[in-house]
Amino acid sequence: MSWYKPSDVGLATRQWLGDLGMGARLFWQLLLMAGPVFRRFGLVRDQIHFLGNYSLGIIAVSGLFVGFVLGLQFYYVLLRFGSTDALGLSVNLALVRELGPVLTGLLFAGRAGTSLTAEVGLMKAGEQLSAMEMMAVDPVRRILAPRFWAGVITMPLLAAVFSAVAIGGCWFVGVVLIGIDAGSFWGQMQSGVDVFSDVGNGALKSLIFGVAVTFIALLQGYVAMPTPEGVSRATTRTVVVASLSVLGLDFMLTAMMFSI
Repeated sequence: MSWYKPSDVGLATRQWLGDLGMGARLFWQLLLMAGPVFRRFGLVRDQIHFLGNYSLGIIAVSGLFVGFVLGLQFYYVLLRFGSTDALGLSVNLALVRELGPVLTGLLFAGRAGTSLTAEVGLMKAGEQLSAMEMMAVDPVRRILAPRFWAGVITMPLLAAVFSAVAIGGCWFVGVVLIGIDAGSFWGQMQSGVDVFSDVGNGALKSLIFGVAVTFIALLQGYVAMPTPEGVSRATTRTVVVASLSVLGLDFMLTAMMFSI
């Protein structure tokens, strides 16, 4: 006796396709609202402060300790080959290409993404979004779009802060504590890092991660069940789905950017 019927599979597939179409329409709406949103830049500015300023502490502290660890680990590996002067170059490439955007995306999903989902979910549970619709105010334009574009702007800035602080932490470990020549540390970094192929691709990664994480967070809050349990589950889904999306997108972007 089968536990599943063909009708159950068809219903689940139809529901999944419907959810996918709704998400695609919402994403397209957010993209089209770039002009109207930036004409009222005050709304975006407030959300940049909320998402960026309140996430800056965890980003900076995490970047500092990541720089410490990378400095030690890369030094011990390069010491085997007598190439400790390349410590700055190795850490810089690892940060601006991969670790900076990826770790910032994961931290952004855990800090800012959950807060966006909870905020929008609680608005839905409190029927504030429905009240806006009753007053002929589009909640997508007034609530979701400013938060979406603020997240897109904030994510690359936070990734740059993460990488800069991590490089500073690596310099402290390598030059101040271990005693690597400071001129070699900075000189090889300056000559070996390309602005467009390394820093530019890393910035593009962080921009795409910002789009993905912010949209997932807003979507989960917008479709959450209007109950405390529903908001809680939506917040958990945001962390899981956004983190997996960052890792999956990182693989695809790396394959396209650095293998050509």
